[in-house]
Amino acid sequence: MSGAKRGGGLLVAGTTSDAGKSVVTAGICRWLAREGVKVAPFKAQNMSLNSFVTLEGAEIGRAQAMQAQAARVEPTALMNPVLLKPGSDHSSQVVLLGKPVGEMSARGFFGGSGGSSPGKALHGGRREQLLGIVTDCLEQLRGTYDAVICEGAGSPAEINLRRTDIVNMGIARAARFPVVVVGDIDRGGVFASFFGTTALLSAEDQSLIAGYMVNKFRGDVSLLEPGMEMLRGLTGRSTYGVLPFRHGLGIDEEDGLRVSLRGAVRESVVAPPVGEDVLRVAVCAVPLMSNFTDVDALAAEPGVVVRFVDRAEELSDADLVVVPGTRGTVKALEWLRERGLADALARRAAEGRPVLGICGGFQALGEHIEDEVESKAGSVAGLGLLPVRVRFAREKTLARPEGSALGEPVTGYEIHHGVAEVLGGEPFLDGCRVGAVWGTHWHGSLESDGFRRAFLREVASAAGRRFVPAADTSFSALREEQLDLLGDLIAEHADTDALLRLIETGPPPGAPFLPPGAP
Repeated sequence: MSGAKRGGGLLVAGTTSDAGKSVVTAGICRWLAREGVKVAPFKAQNMSLNSFVTLEGAEIGRAQAMQAQAARVEPTALMNPVLLKPGSDHSSQVVLLGKPVGEMSARGFFGGSGGSSPGKALHGGRREQLLGIVTDCLEQLRGTYDAVICEGAGSPAEINLRRTDIVNMGIARAARFPVVVVGDIDRGGVFASFFGTTALLSAEDQSLIAGYMVNKFRGDVSLLEPGMEMLRGLTGRSTYGVLPFRHGLGIDEEDGLRVSLRGAVRESVVAPPVGEDVLRVAVCAVPLMSNFTDVDALAAEPGVVVRFVDRAEELSDADLVVVPGTRGTVKALEWLRERGLADALARRAAEGRPVLGICGGFQALGEHIEDEVESKAGSVAGLGLLPVRVRFAREKTLARPEGSALGEPVTGYEIHHGVAEVLGGEPFLDGCRVGAVWGTHWHGSLESDGFRRAFLREVASAAGRRFVPAADTSFSALREEQLDLLGDLIAEHADTDALLRLIETGPPPGAPFLPPGAP
């Protein structure tokens, strides 16, 4: 494959959201990388509040950054040209080629009127312009890599959106890529989902459906084989693998409340607490929570217990409370006050009990917010726990800062409209610390092992816990182990020879049409 001038590829679609597309894509990328194939991930359009900043200062979905790591390549904006960041049930910020271009309603984006975006290609849901942008990005990747593994979104059979689709069959048809449909058998009805998904597509789209992959199977695969044979007889298409259920593989998910490394660490044999006590971390599940993956590194530490909370009483036994990032700082403030969490945080601060605010959480801990951009609420009082005043700028800060804190080197990334003016306290990364309350805009800082251990020692001391961080926990090594597990799932449980043929030669010819087809 390495001699090809234009790389081949594959689209991983799903019968539903959360069928496992992200992890299957990552697993295929890691398997190919281990085979010496130069491979890149791609998702034309992503909707997620979990994002990442590339080295060139572009914002993309964290799932694509994780897949790039699985492929052992540096993530770029080409791998996720369109990112939608929800700001409410009805509108999202549109990030195009790594830069925000405005807010748009779902109706406006998918083909109706609405939206206030200066991005001309987005007005009126102009699918043709967007499809041109994403196919150009895909072609650039194909000119550089031997293979591009694309991830779909939702289901390819969302017939109400097919006319404007640029991420499922739209991109597969434009690139003439074969499609493997992943189904989550843990939810039940996987054979009906495979058949129905295929039968609701047009004849041209169906011609690209190469076959299926069963995900999250528990038990004896031989019990599934008669169903797969019947499915082949009904559809004329093969099942390319049955992937067994594995805990803790939902790394860098697009949305959800899983602590992605928790399962892997909890189920290993190496994770008893090093000290006499465990450390309890409560994460406030604020509205529009973003980059909650920040706490994955805490969950990776032996003896650290992380949970998401939404009631004030759930903070009482926490040794550390984290107020995470959010796409709606003012809305999060209202939520904290309505639920009594704001008062509970103030009591903690007064008692010298640890609180950490990250990005939007840091802004909420400050004294004052001036917001004519995100919420357009104007002047809003913060929680007053840190001497910080925040003004929202129209230009978004996207950066990959490096520095030091608590005597240790730290790296991170920044994604925010709020500009913080720090008026006092002790310096802490780009923010400050007052007593046991810390605040910073830096996401990902806790992935720096030395800094994380130093921070947890401070937390344990302030909380009066006899907790000792493990001396050898490496977050990056744990992540690599997890990505290798994904690669192992593909190598051991998928028909890799057949997958390689699909990537190299395209959709198999002669697949039958299943009626009724698209309406």
